[in-house]
Amino acid sequence: MRLILASASPRRRQLLEEAGFAIEVDPSGVEEPEPDGPVDAASYVAELAWRKAHAVASRRGSGLILAADTTCALDGLLLNKPVDRDHAERMLLAQEGREVAILTGLCLYRADLLEWAGAVETSIVHVRRMTDAERLAHLDSGRWEGKAGAYGVQDDDPFVTVVSGSWSNVVGLPMERLEQLLRDHPTLSDAPRR
Repeated sequence: MRLILASASPRRRQLLEEAGFAIEVDPSGVEEPEPDGPVDAASYVAELAWRKAHAVASRRGSGLILAADTTCALDGLLLNKPVDRDHAERMLLAQEGREVAILTGLCLYRADLLEWAGAVETSIVHVRRMTDAERLAHLDSGRWEGKAGAYGVQDDDPFVTVVSGSWSNVVGLPMERLEQLLRDHPTLSDAPRR
């Protein structure tokens, strides 16, 4: 199956290619504003995924677009991609010794039919307390860049453990939920193309 991925994320692309999807990358360019205060994390990621998919569908006019948005939720606040090293350090310190919800909003949008389906997947990770040396090494590595919460389970970061839910969701694309969406909405992928 061919998908247009509305994201430049190499992690999402890799997950899709490993699952056998043919991928064309077309980043949406949609701004991802940082919320001013507490927001509903599920609504936030669902809306952003839809906006990204809709933006790509509007300019292309055909094809099956997949968009996703991932965030970490802790105490009613969202921990998106850190803007710099200090921000990454503050995020890590806030999560240490805690369980954190990882939410990804998905949107499949069939541009030529103006039909779409969406879902939100939630996983829980435990972030263990780090020594100062471990935290410094992680910050020095730069592996926090471009990652919600300032870490990635795919990097084998030893301080993050998936407690429940989908591992691929924590990476940024819940493959099980994507497969379910495709099964539940066959017209999105089976409809004749113009």
